Amino acid sequence: MAAAARAGVIGLGIIGSRVAARLAAAGFPLGVWNRTPREFPGLPVPARDPAAVAENADIVQIFVADDAALRETLEKMLPSLAARHVLLCHATVAPQTVREMAGLAASRGATLLDAPFTGSRDAAAQGQITYYIGGEHAALERARPVLESSAKAIIPLGELGTASAVKIATNIMAAAAAVSLAEAVNLLRANGVDPGVLPAVLENNAARSGVTDLKLPCMLTGEFAPRFSAKNMRKDLRLAREAATSGQRKLSEAMLQLYDAACEAGWGEEDFATVVKVKS
Repeated sequence: MAAAARAGVIGLGIIGSRVAARLAAAGFPLGVWNRTPREFPGLPVPARDPAAVAENADIVQIFVADDAALRETLEKMLPSLAARHVLLCHATVAPQTVREMAGLAASRGATLLDAPFTGSRDAAAQGQITYYIGGEHAALERARPVLESSAKAIIPLGELGTASAVKIATNIMAAAAAVSLAEAVNLLRANGVDPGVLPAVLENNAARSGVTDLKLPCMLTGEFAPRFSAKNMRKDLRLAREAATSGQRKLSEAMLQLYDAACEAGWGEEDFATVVKVKS
């Protein structure tokens, strides 16, 4: 079944390129496209445009930056879409945008699934992504072999838009963990304490989390190669602000100010751990 599925990947950034490499290694017939033309060793020559990917694929994974990029991509793909297509929207976008784009795909008979994920660069390379899925169960089952090439887990969450809301909510939590860790690091430095004590301190402390394990080394060494960029975290905090009611978004607004400052300082392409460099 997996060998018969023709796959496509649109958007060959940090995650998309690694997902595409997993598909190629698994033997899927594969087409790819990236907004910025360049060579991708180990992958097929990129197609001329998103429509060309869809012409030769049945399951298409879409890794683009934001709502506007998703809309632009779908519009370009539209002439090539048909009932055989399942489109997997892996971008973190507003739930309403997912529903609108699903309607656009449906106008050509295609099915779009809400499919944001958790897992950074290394997880993608190792096939350890967790996908959150909203939308039709039958379409998910058709897409499952493609997803499994890069997945640690695939979690169905119900209707379209549900998965996007969950992803935005969990990114609030990730941002909060990074911001609190950054403040702790800077507090120690301000008081003459080497923050290098934190790994041992957190080993048996309830404040330890997956985020602290991943981001503390970055903050201690000053190495901010992006696993998930500050500009993308800022984008997701903006989505959180828009999705929440006014009485429930104060934390998101406060964190957004910090990520605005990080991006304005020129650190937007760095990992979101770079928030440690923001001084109030």
